[in-house]
Amino acid sequence: MTGKPVIYSGQGFSPKGDKDRFVLPAAFRKTVTESSEGKGLLLVSKHDKWDCLIGYGLSRREGLMAQIDREEEMAARASQPFDRDMRYFQLFDCAEISFDGSGRFIIPAHLRALGGIGDAIYYQGAGPFFTLWSPEVLARQDGPQWASAQAACASLTEGARK
Repeated sequence: MTGKPVIYSGQGFSPKGDKDRFVLPAAFRKTVTESSEGKGLLLVSKHDKWDCLIGYGLSRREGLMAQIDREEEMAARASQPFDRDMRYFQLFDCAEISFDGSGRFIIPAHLRALGGIGDAIYYQGAGPFFTLWSPEVLARQDGPQWASAQAACASLTEGARK
């Protein structure tokens, strides 16, 4: 890595292909590869608040340590309890998934189940990570904050059907 922050932006879509493989969109693939020291290695875990998965490259691990430090400091200032071990458990519970030069990868069954991933994935950039959504699960999210992602997902889903 060059030391600059890793930013995931934009959207993508992948129907499930042969051998239960999905394709990581080119823009995300490039950023993940750069973030993973030139390796085709993607880290995937369950989002801790939303019904989706998140993906990122290896470099994010260092940022997670700093995030835990900040959260603990904020909890101390607010005189709130903080379980550092539980945050480690939550943030470092990820699968290391290899992808080939074309971006094809297989999500482990337990993660697919946790994210409700079936026959397609909608990808949404979210800054230091990106989300992997089942289009059906994303469509059920309620509130105006989801409108842009839902519209992009619907458009990309429709485009893939043609």
